[in-house]
Amino acid sequence: MPDSTLSSRTVLVTGATSGIGYETARQLAERGATVLVHGRTAEEAQAATDRLVATAGIQAAQLHPYAADFSHLEEVEMLARSIVSTRQHLDVLVNNAGMAAPERHTVTADGNEIAFQVNFLAHYLLTCLLEPALTSDPGGRVVNVSSALHRTASIQWSDPNRARSYSRLAAYAQSQLALTVFAADPRVTAVSVHPGVCDTALLPVYAHKGVSPAEGAAHVVRLCDPAVEIVNGAYYDRDARIAPAPAATEDRTVKRLNKLADLLVGRSA
Repeated sequence: MPDSTLSSRTVLVTGATSGIGYETARQLAERGATVLVHGRTAEEAQAATDRLVATAGIQAAQLHPYAADFSHLEEVEMLARSIVSTRQHLDVLVNNAGMAAPERHTVTADGNEIAFQVNFLAHYLLTCLLEPALTSDPGGRVVNVSSALHRTASIQWSDPNRARSYSRLAAYAQSQLALTVFAADPRVTAVSVHPGVCDTALLPVYAHKGVSPAEGAAHVVRLCDPAVEIVNGAYYDRDARIAPAPAATEDRTVKRLNKLADLLVGRSA
């Protein structure tokens, strides 16, 4: 039975082909939302939508596959253009796509450390470019799927690519802190959420075992519901609103991060 609060909503879920993203797309669609299913490639996005129709009994008309490899910022721009031109409006953007930082320091063709780009910079750029489509209707919002590991992080302002001293855990944590800080950006209504330690491809970063992706996704889906009131910049650990790391609420840090991100994604302020 579709949920009336979500049945008229259009939601873009990044990284929706597996793990928490796939489960978030499934649960949103089951509750009646129209879901834009993002994958790294067109094949992966189509395969995920086909699987949702075949195994979850979701109407094909509710699902729309989109592709962009977040390690190429040009593809993020093309994704945003495609959505803005084909959709009247977007109610919710779920910035979920993520990767563990690799063992070896890796830089993208755009010149950024890969985890920082895929986990944060691509989402920053996508959110900025989708701003015209993101509705200002009550309940319109951005939900950043972050991590409790953001508390262990610091943003290396003079060396965000961590070329001088690289540790995969520090690089991953920095990307999660940036995503959490970005939720406090006054340009968009956004929150961030740590969905718990889930049994996904990212599990080795955290622990040896975790809850099911479906359980983690439920915390994300709850925040997509317009009936759930949010405060811009709020941080949730599963379904409890708690204070994020102090840096995530400092105006100075938010402004500094915007400046850095604009520079790294090639946007002029």
